Amino acid sequence: MNTPIGIPFAKGHGTGNDFLILEDPDGLLNLTPAHTIRLCDRRKGIGADGLLRLVRCTASPEAFAMASRAEWFMDYRNADGSLGAMCGNGARVLARYLTATGRHPGGILTLATRAGVRELHIPTDRDAAPDQGDVSVTMGIPLLPGPEHITVAVGVRHWPALHVDVGNPHAVVFVDDLDHAGLLAAAPDVTPASAYPNGTTVEFVRDLGSRHLVLRVHERGVGETPSCGTGACAAVAAAIHRTSQPPGPVRYTIDAPGGRLLVDVAADGTMTLTGPAHLTTRGTVRLNTAWPSPPHNGERGLQQPHGVPTPSLLARAERGLEHLADLHASLHPRRAT
Repeated sequence: MNTPIGIPFAKGHGTGNDFLILEDPDGLLNLTPAHTIRLCDRRKGIGADGLLRLVRCTASPEAFAMASRAEWFMDYRNADGSLGAMCGNGARVLARYLTATGRHPGGILTLATRAGVRELHIPTDRDAAPDQGDVSVTMGIPLLPGPEHITVAVGVRHWPALHVDVGNPHAVVFVDDLDHAGLLAAAPDVTPASAYPNGTTVEFVRDLGSRHLVLRVHERGVGETPSCGTGACAAVAAAIHRTSQPPGPVRYTIDAPGGRLLVDVAADGTMTLTGPAHLTTRGTVRLNTAWPSPPHNGERGLQQPHGVPTPSLLARAERGLEHLADLHASLHPRRAT
């Protein structure tokens, strides 16, 4: 029998790029793409550019190998239900959530992602509100792996693009006017199709000089978004590449429709993304589902003492949550505390 279960959630944004955070510390929820689509729907659900499932590394098969370096895993999903490896704005919002809810004291935080472990810095100003303020995340060194001769087209216009990997794929084009990108209601045409078999995020960038870029983004699996953290880093990597400058140390200012981000580039090319991360809503979303059967035969809870789920309990949890029913967004918003 399905039982409605209240799952704590929060919403937050980084320069307008907004995310839904679902708490699942013990890794019990088997969220399907359909669930993510419904939750992120701005008319039928809560609405967001993506979903961040918060789960302990010890409870996630994907992140278990990173458990010695990070307590929490960011299971990032795009609004279309597809999985994402890395999200710069999302990681900063999740870090803000962890401090605002008392799960982390602030300062240095390590967070596991599908792109590996990332280090974040959350300022510990006691006079600042716990649910808002700048957060920095080390994004690693962007890769320019090719292929070459990529073209992005919108209508009759087309531009050469540079492939940049920031834990997820990007095609970066430089334009004279951001309006040339059009409405971006649909994904731009990217050729050859073999370059991005799983799709790509496209950045349209205007270089204002003095290490100042403005951009618009069509994000893979989402559509046009007000901002994109990995996209900002991809744009900086492309700008450095096209001018044949040494990597750094240097700071770039990135303006997007949703606000301003800063990208610091170290001498070895490592990038650190800094910008605001704000929590806007907290509440409960109800899932019609069935919890696993209560523990028996001496099993205590869903995890062993050191935090690793027992095989029998994992199997039972998977059976119990295999068929999640439809989502019902019964929200009780309140200010983050």
